[in-house]
Amino acid sequence: MARRSVSIDEKIARAEERVKRTKASYDKAVKSLKELQAKRDDGQIKDVLAAAIKSGLSPEEIKARLENNQE
Repeated sequence: MARRSVSIDEKIARAEERVKRTKASYDKAVKSLKELQAKRDDGQIKDVLAAAIKSGLSPEEIKARLENNQE
């Protein structure tokens, strides 16, 4: 069986196609990651807000306490 030699241009075309598929897969994974992180962050924000409301403190008191804890 004779082997067909593959030209450098064909190899380049195949490599470019692999890069395109890999980039598309990467972009999809990054988008999914960002959506999951946003959902997590939204949940954390809701939890903090619920705790702040439950505390009975005014917004100014909460802010003052948070600022004092950073020092």
